[in-house]
Amino acid sequence: MKPLHRFFTEHPATVGENYLQHLGSALSFAGPLLLAGACVFLHALLPFLFPRTASRIVIRLHARMVTNRARSPAVGR
Repeated sequence: MKPLHRFFTEHPATVGENYLQHLGSALSFAGPLLLAGACVFLHALLPFLFPRTASRIVIRLHARMVTNRARSPAVGR
């Protein structure tokens, strides 16, 4: 069985981060994704609201994730 701390450090290490760096990075994606989800929900009910907002957010986050991945190659994916 793995030591408990490895559950918190193993994945972040594969993307070149420590636990706190990974926490910050993940949370920086969570906020915009929650906003995109709320916009999509409202758009589903009222199609005239936020017709492109969620897709713009996802495109921006995808570009940011791909750029970061290129900077710090993952090990053992």
